[in-house]
Amino acid sequence: MPSYGYSIIGIDPDRTAVASGRNMRCSPKQCREVCNEIRGMMLDKAIELLEGVIEEKVWIPYRRHKKKRGHHSGMKKWMAGGHPVKASEHILKILRNAEGNADSKGLDIDRLRILHAAAHRGRTYKAYIERAFGRSTPYFENTSHVEIVVEEVA
Repeated sequence: MPSYGYSIIGIDPDRTAVASGRNMRCSPKQCREVCNEIRGMMLDKAIELLEGVIEEKVWIPYRRHKKKRGHHSGMKKWMAGGHPVKASEHILKILRNAEGNADSKGLDIDRLRILHAAAHRGRTYKAYIERAFGRSTPYFENTSHVEIVVEEVA
């Protein structure tokens, strides 16, 4: 079994709770954009935002690798964006897990703020599709690692 660490160091274990999801079968780009959007938010606001994204009522702005992405009038400040539903479902599970971890530590749930939200590229599941004349086409699936740290605000 691999032992995973966190990319944040020097956090106070008495005021913080951590949660992570490893090798989640969703796009690393979408996970990155969702994590950038929820970083620094209060936990209840972030959960409401992700539930709105899952219902496709709220937009997530895409800040990187957006040149061929469609521009939408529903966006406020940013022109390119979308509804990354699959990534939002996975990250919502991690947020609820972090909330449960904070509750078991005795932290106040109403005063939790997302201190750290990071997405990293996970392993790639490699498969090949057989084609005609002895050829094959790669059919790779990217995965993501997401880590969330919540902190109790004074």
